[in-house]
Amino acid sequence: MPRGNKPPSQRQLRVGEELRHIIAAVIERGEFRDPDLVGRGITVTEVRVSPDLRNATVFVVPLGGGDTTPILSGLKRAKAFLRHEIGKSALLRTVPDLWFQPDTTFDEASRIDDILRSPEVLRDLEGGEGA
Repeated sequence: MPRGNKPPSQRQLRVGEELRHIIAAVIERGEFRDPDLVGRGITVTEVRVSPDLRNATVFVVPLGGGDTTPILSGLKRAKAFLRHEIGKSALLRTVPDLWFQPDTTFDEASRIDDILRSPEVLRDLEGGEGA
């Protein structure tokens, strides 16, 4: 998350997107031996890189939804392998340290959609148009 009101730089965005593609490709190949990751569909939704490019937060969600706890544990254990794969593919001076977080944006969007479809909000919307 950007500190203060300063948005991420173009370089941060570009590196984050490159890391997202590399990590997603490694996950898609299924080269993990960790029991929490084998055979699991995982979507990498975003990678946010720190301004100094030394840390990257990887946001993931299990394909089809579900509990992210085992996936996060497995990815944490596979961090060294992922960093090695990034080092082989990315043209970076140093490979950033990886931190894994669940992506809650889909849950939040669903919650907002439920609120907008609630009878109270629909009543207020219909009442506002006729007033």
